[in-house]
Amino acid sequence: MHNIDLILTLTGGFVAALTFGYITQRIGISPIIGYLFAGIVVSPHTPGFNADPELAEQLAEVGVILLMFGVGLQFHFKELLAVKRIAVPGAVVQSLTATVLSALILHYGFGWGWPAGVVFGLAVSVASTVVLIRVLADNGDLHTVTGHISVGWLVMEDLFTIFILVLLPAIFGAAATGGELALGLGEVTKATGLASLKIGALVAFTFIVGGWVIPRLLTGIAKTGSRELFTLAVLAIALGIAVGSAKVFGVSMALGAFLAGMVVGRSDFSLRAATEALPMRDAFAVLFFVSVGMLFNWQSLLANPWLVTATMFVILVGKPAAALAIVILMRYPLRVALSVAIVLAQIGEFSFILATMSRQLNIIPESATNAMVASAILSITLNPLTYRLIPRIERGTERLFPGLVRWINKRASGGLAGEAAAAHPIASDKQRAIVVGYGPVGQIVARLLRENDFDLTIVELNVDTVQRLKAEGVPVVYGDATRIDTLMQAGVPDARALVLSASSIKDGREVVRQVRELNPDIRIVARTAYLRELEALRDVGADGIFSGEGEVALAVTEHILRDFGATPEQIDRERERVHRELFSPNREPA
Repeated sequence: MHNIDLILTLTGGFVAALTFGYITQRIGISPIIGYLFAGIVVSPHTPGFNADPELAEQLAEVGVILLMFGVGLQFHFKELLAVKRIAVPGAVVQSLTATVLSALILHYGFGWGWPAGVVFGLAVSVASTVVLIRVLADNGDLHTVTGHISVGWLVMEDLFTIFILVLLPAIFGAAATGGELALGLGEVTKATGLASLKIGALVAFTFIVGGWVIPRLLTGIAKTGSRELFTLAVLAIALGIAVGSAKVFGVSMALGAFLAGMVVGRSDFSLRAATEALPMRDAFAVLFFVSVGMLFNWQSLLANPWLVTATMFVILVGKPAAALAIVILMRYPLRVALSVAIVLAQIGEFSFILATMSRQLNIIPESATNAMVASAILSITLNPLTYRLIPRIERGTERLFPGLVRWINKRASGGLAGEAAAAHPIASDKQRAIVVGYGPVGQIVARLLRENDFDLTIVELNVDTVQRLKAEGVPVVYGDATRIDTLMQAGVPDARALVLSASSIKDGREVVRQVRELNPDIRIVARTAYLRELEALRDVGADGIFSGEGEVALAVTEHILRDFGATPEQIDRERERVHRELFSPNREPA
């Protein structure tokens, strides 16, 4: 019976998530909203099909681990350091503002204890990475000063939240109820210090031991050429370190997964891990959002409508006001300040992770979870719509306060310059080209392109070749060219040419199709083994196609003609004729 419940919960959750996720995606809002609605629909609080909440919660824990692994995989200290001057104080001030404001409102307005108010405030202080990246990318701001500040800011918030996730079990025991401290106030400092020591030991072990073992393990598995084994290895590393963190070091599995992601992210396998192993993360992450939606209780919401109102006030007024003030004080233009403030005015996955743990420790009441789910749905829905209104908001502010806006923008040039330089490195004057595959043909093509002043990037799936090229200082991306993340990492959107040099690459048509979608103006030259594959490659957008069969036929023809005394003009004429017959778009397929 338990197995049937598991299958029904998985099936019902995925079908509902697919249905509502598709609807929300089509109407232009985040699919996270759809996943939350799916959880509400399959929850015991609504009529119809009811999924098992306990099973959904257990599956969601895997989603949390893989979500945190993905965050660690994509976390880069150098990106944070580039905007540290604004991201660090901004995240601190905004988090403190949201936390203090929430605690005051909940304590004096709703009678909550101070610990419950503080933890709830911490949960609503952190924005959704998924939503933020989506909004910035959709508006073309991801790789601007606004994008770099926002992402760095969010990384700091995520790090604060991870630290809180580690401290909560140490400070609040399982016996705590109503948001009361399980330890005396005098013991909180001791618990915090002990937790910090455990974190330090885990970090040291993961980066010293794991940093030596994990790359070597992945290298050995990558050499087998098995995609399934590589995917399995990445998942085993993520789950293994997460569970080990809890069992051996007594800290949260989320922190262990985050550190595991950082170790893999520093290796040559970060991109391949993201493109091949983490689709499973997305599936389990969907179940996490569904499980959060299942916690939503309409009756509790109707009984506490002012709690949602207060939460939305903190998210849509308190957080943006703090962000706006700190960005302006750090000498940035009004447009940048408004953009950063508005894009951070929402809550998402980390808020739910923190709220879920807080509920398990009985720190916050059930009504808090309902308020958070409702606030997430509203804030995530409003965020992209509000972001598109920034130009109008800026013009309206200029009309109402022209002197203030001039003063803000005049003093902003100094603050903007440093971040602009970091966000927009000096571009190369060379034309960019990408060579997929570094076998004998790829090596010759790459050498000739370099000699003709092309700025070249290699895409290769042989780990030995990748390590050798990196040691030689050659720009190389380790990954599968059929994956869009690999093509993005290689720089396809900005490249002038791409050469598919290996005839053995599987799904060459898919590579050409995705490259053409990413960059309609790029010139694509493809190599294939058989003449019968020419038409298919041409149909998906290849500009030049060279077949091993055809080139051998040309070489044999030239050799025979030369041996029988043909003139160079006759050889050239026959080569052109044979080339037309073999490679013409109108030729009959073999």
